Amino acid sequence: MKKAASYALGCKVNQYESEAIAELFAEKGYEIVGIDEAADVYVINTCTVTNFGDKKSRQLIRKVKRQNENAVVAVVGCYAQTAPQEIMKVEGVNLIIGTKDRGQIVEMVEDYNPQNGVENHVSDIMKERVFEPLSIQKLANRTRAYLKIQDGCSQYCSYCIIPYARGPIRSREPKDVLEEVRCLAKNGFKEVVLTGIHVASYGKDRKDTSLLDILRQVHEVEGISRIRFSSIEPNVVTEEFAKTMAELPKVCHHFHLSLQSGCDKTLKEMNRKYDTEKYRQAAAMLRKYLPNVALTTDIIVGFPGETEEDYQESFDFAKEIGFSKIHVFPYSPKRGTPAAERRDQLPNSVKTERSHKLLALSDEMSTGFLDGYVGQSVEVLYEKQVTAGVYEGHTSNYIKVHGRSEEEITNRIVLTKITHIDEENALGEVIL
Repeated sequence: MKKAASYALGCKVNQYESEAIAELFAEKGYEIVGIDEAADVYVINTCTVTNFGDKKSRQLIRKVKRQNENAVVAVVGCYAQTAPQEIMKVEGVNLIIGTKDRGQIVEMVEDYNPQNGVENHVSDIMKERVFEPLSIQKLANRTRAYLKIQDGCSQYCSYCIIPYARGPIRSREPKDVLEEVRCLAKNGFKEVVLTGIHVASYGKDRKDTSLLDILRQVHEVEGISRIRFSSIEPNVVTEEFAKTMAELPKVCHHFHLSLQSGCDKTLKEMNRKYDTEKYRQAAAMLRKYLPNVALTTDIIVGFPGETEEDYQESFDFAKEIGFSKIHVFPYSPKRGTPAAERRDQLPNSVKTERSHKLLALSDEMSTGFLDGYVGQSVEVLYEKQVTAGVYEGHTSNYIKVHGRSEEEITNRIVLTKITHIDEENALGEVIL
């Protein structure tokens, strides 16, 4: 039996696609192995959000070829899509596929002839208008499943290369989404996370559905107990959206509400499609209908031209909103984007200092958020056993809980009393 390894660098969408690719190989009789093992085929799903992501992709390509010099190495994903000529120069590459036609990858691998050298199958993603139907059917023994419902992005933020790597927005057929959700429920999954390159755009390229439509339909699937979004933007949070979230009990009370900066000047230069007032309204609307909602976000520090005053404005806005966690990213120039061409780049020392300050604020807000739950009883979906009699899981609003139980509670939603907080975890006693 031939062996295949499929590995993703970068985002949850890449991870989903790599698992779907692994399933395609398994269906053709391949044994699926880890990326560190000897295999006949390696599929590297690359990331190109930063130049460092490109570098990690190149390093992994060379590494797997050393594990088996006779293996077929197929490079797919965003870096492959945007820089195929660059990847052709990396020693060890056999096939370059990009961000479409992954459904034919097994056939491409099996048809590959080493005498042909590097085969480049990358085509113009900007002309793509149809969602590529990669799906996951057979994964088992897990609690949370990521479900890709959308691809592409048409936002063109000034720091981001992804619209050129993924092409225009394409939404998955609603019937295909529901078919996969039913399959996941049948396989024992309790929670699904609706994900995509820009989930908020779902349905905007179609006339027969919308983000709220597909959410309501997924909500009706028996066996699924929880539904999350990977990330949304403030523009999607209307009163109808927030009200719908409150009316659907399976929707988790946690939203990763993308910010990037709390300074209007910086937001405009980033080409974000909202300002701080719009963001403030979105956060207030979610809290109006979901009083215990947890809001997390991403913030970039050290964007070109960001003054100390701009940074302080962003810091103060984050403090005002009161997040349960902030993911902080020092700005990293990405070749091919307008922001990378700017001459007013900031030194790394400034980015590092600003990152540390914002991370300290994040820790402070996270602790305050968690402290509010001490003494409360909350429903926790337990995902795994961490030590004897201790299980790890998450609440609806994404508090990580370590609960003590003499009974096996993996993949069960169980009421748990939070007794105290230990760093980023809430510790509690399971109430059976």
